[in-house]
Formats: sequence, structure tokens, C-alpha cells
Amino acid sequence: MSEVTIAFLGAAETVTGSRFLVSDGDKRILIDCGMFQGESEIADKNKESFRIDEGSIDAILLTHAHLDHCGYIPALVKNGFAGAIFSTKYTAKVAEVVLYDSAHIQMQNFSDNPLYAQKDVISAMNLFRVIEIRHRIEILPGIFATFYPSGHILGSTFVTLEIGGKRLLFTGDLGRGNHPLLAGPDAPPPGIFNAVVTESTYGDREHTTPIAAFGDAINEALARGGSILIPAFAVDRTEEILFELRRLFDARIVKSLPVFVDSPMAEKVLAFYNEAIVNKSIDIKPEVAEEFTGSNPLDPGKLRIMTTVDESKLLNDIEEQSIIISASGMATGGRVTYHLASMLPDPKNTVVLVGFQARGSRGLLLQQGAKELRIHGGVVKVNATIADVEGFSVHADGKELIGWLKQIDHPAEIFVVHGERESQEAMKSRIESELGVNATIPEITKAYIVK
Repeated sequence: MSEVTIAFLGAAETVTGSRFLVSDGDKRILIDCGMFQGESEIADKNKESFRIDEGSIDAILLTHAHLDHCGYIPALVKNGFAGAIFSTKYTAKVAEVVLYDSAHIQMQNFSDNPLYAQKDVISAMNLFRVIEIRHRIEILPGIFATFYPSGHILGSTFVTLEIGGKRLLFTGDLGRGNHPLLAGPDAPPPGIFNAVVTESTYGDREHTTPIAAFGDAINEALARGGSILIPAFAVDRTEEILFELRRLFDARIVKSLPVFVDSPMAEKVLAFYNEAIVNKSIDIKPEVAEEFTGSNPLDPGKLRIMTTVDESKLLNDIEEQSIIISASGMATGGRVTYHLASMLPDPKNTVVLVGFQARGSRGLLLQQGAKELRIHGGVVKVNATIADVEGFSVHADGKELIGWLKQIDHPAEIFVVHGERESQEAMKSRIESELGVNATIPEITKAYIVK
């Protein structure tokens, strides 16, 4: 009789590159297929050959459409994967936008040897199979999966997998339940689990900065005569910020300002969120869908989306006070780097950090108080105010993760992934001391037998 194993091909001993391979004899299921992101020694892992024959994988279960969970899929397809990719409707929609953008960056930055091209994205999207949330489906003969809302981004899920007589749970990225638009994560389903694989992005801390600090940071910049720059990913964080800005403007907590979203992806992703709100999708809080019937909750009133490079350049010449939202969220690249170079030297301005800042990112350097940054080969002085508003985080913190895991009926083992080493260690310690369950920080590429 074969043994069920989980091999951790990514997001082990680091935050990004989620790739978890479940095997039972010759059956192989990949949970997520993400790209490694961050400093070069981590990002370079994308160039390494995949640990197993890509064509031997039978299916992918995709929890959500962030690049560190879906970004490697076209490369896998390019190299021989031809199985089904199971996801929710909105995960598939958002993934298509994210992957086309990633392919464009690959071709632009690594034209001699890109991981994949847009033709590989087309091939990958043809393999997507949209599932119905909370419905148990047979993905292969005798192998079943169920997707549940996780409240992280539009379409995001955690997944249970039944294989070889074992029952497994993968949290994906778990939301906090306080998202202004999205419904909170479902509770874990009842029953015994042989293994749970949990994220630990904020496993060593608790979110302390309330979203109310966001309005304060804007008003302080306005009082100085400055403008505000918000590095934010186009998927979910931009939508969350726009919704909060509308609330602040409507309540006259902050005076109404021009808001510029500088991201080629944003227009399409914004349309998906609005569609979900209009259709009262299961992802959306019912009260939001009811309150904004017939209006756009993601338009603060003076919204303009900059889609072209020329439009983006115009922002550096605007003299009136304004808010610019631009990717990437960790300031590792993208259009936001040009705005940082323009705005950081001016002490009147404020840069608001609204999400996790990975090791090696410019965002983390700003968070840690750097006095200058290297951008586009030059040195930029940091004279602007740096505000850190953790309240926008869509990752459950250590306390919230423990509270959610506590609802599971004593699993045989919990594997701690998707976090910096300190976060994983803290999460492991809390699981063992507070839940009384054995916790393991898996080694990268190592396969573990499910008990």
C-alpha cells in the first residue's frame, strides 16, 4: 500500500513560492504553483529546474491569484504539465490578468531567457476548471477536493484534499475577517485532519496599527502641503484602499482629493471587484452589496486610472495635492519606483506602507527607517514621512491564525510554511504550546509522510 506524502517545493523556510506536492503512489496533486519573490537569492530559485517531471503532475489546486501562489503555472505548462487547474471563478479571472502581466515583465526583463511568454499563459488558462465554492468535487478517481472562502482576496480559498485515505487541509493565505469588502474566512470544516499546512506570514506578531491611522497620515501630509504615495499591489490592496478613501471622503474625515491609480492591471481587477459586488458574490459582504446597489464603492469621487507609460509620467508634474496608488506594494519594481524617486526627497510628502514588506524589498528598508534608497542606479534621499498602516493587512496575524486553527479537531500534525524563519518559529511554538499539536517547519524540497 502506498504512502501519502507532502513535498514542500516552495514557501518552506521563506514567504514566497507556494508549491506543495501531494503524492499517493503515481498520483500527484500540486497545491498552488507560485513564483519566488524578493531578494535575488530567493527570486533566482525561479530559474532552477522543477524538482520533478512537470508532466507527471495530474492536477493543480489553486487557492488564489497572487503571484507567489500562481505565478509559476505558465512555466509548468511550458515544460509539460497538461492536467486540470481547479480554482474559483474569480481566482481564474484575476490569475489571467496577473499572469499576462508577469509574462510581459518576463519578456521585457529577460528577453533572452524568460520563464514563459504570453503564449504559455494562453495554454495555461485553457487548463483552468472553475469549481463551485463549498462543493466537494472528485478531481481524480477516488480523490476529492473542497474549496472554502478564505477572505484574503477576491476568489481566495483554503482547500481540503481527500487522498489515499488521508484528509489534508491547506490554508492558502488566510484573511482576517475585517476586510471592508470581503466576507471573512469560513471556519475549518468539521472532522479529523491528518495534516494541516498553514501560512505564517505574520506568525510572530499581531497587527497593531488601526486603519484609522490611514486618515491621520493623509491629513498630516495635507497640513504640510504635501501629497501621498501608497505603494500597493493592483490585486485587492488597491481596491481596499479605494474603498477606505471613499469612506474617508464621504464622512469628511479627509477632504476630497484627486486619486490616481497608476497600474496597468488595476482597471481590469477593479472591474472584477465591481462585478462581484453587483452580482452579490459569495466573496462579498452582504451589507456592502446592499449598501452600494447602483453605485461604485471603489470610486472615491475623483478617481483616474493611469494605464499608459505617458500617463504615468504626467503624475510627477502634478502640482495639486493628490494621492497616488501604484504597484508594486513592496516597491521592488514597477511604476511606484519612479514616484518614490520623485516624491521621497520632499519632506512635505508622505509614503504610506499598507502591507507586508519582504526581506530585501525597498518597502522594508523604508519601514526600518532608511535615510536613502538606491533607485534606477542612483541614490534617492528619504526626507518624506514614512507611515506604516498594518490595519490594511489581509493576512491573519499570529493570534488570529491560532484562533482559527484552534477550531480544528486536534490534527495529527501541522506544517508551518509561507513565512520568514522568525515567523515560522514563533508559529510553531504557539501551535505546540497553545494547541498541543505537533508542528513542523518543513525543509525545502523534502517530502514528509502523512501520518
